Amino acid sequence: MTFSPTATPPTVMLVEDSATERKVLGDMLRNDGVEVLEAPDGMTALALALRTQPDLILMDIVMPGMNGFQATRQLSRNARTKHIPVIMISSKSMETDKLWAMRQGAKDYLVKPVDPQLLRHRVRQLVAS
Repeated sequence: MTFSPTATPPTVMLVEDSATERKVLGDMLRNDGVEVLEAPDGMTALALALRTQPDLILMDIVMPGMNGFQATRQLSRNARTKHIPVIMISSKSMETDKLWAMRQGAKDYLVKPVDPQLLRHRVRQLVAS
């Protein structure tokens, strides 16, 4: 899923409290030509989203302080950020978690460990729409 080097690269915010997960996912996206912003928690993500207006947000659920459900709900209800699509990425695999994520405003839900090809496909879909 490499984006064209002549076009402006999409900006994806990666919201994840695990430094290891941020590194793995961030490196994969950067290798595909994506500009990656990182936030270790929901509160930081809200402030960064308002300031930078990324093209897409990849949001973990289980984080200290404000969790991913709460952050996604706030993003989807704010006039300045509601247009930014959110993909929830979590180890929580229950159908109720997926439904709750969608009710909070998420556009998609992927279960960890995330299949790299599937993630690339979903990022491309949502950035292009």
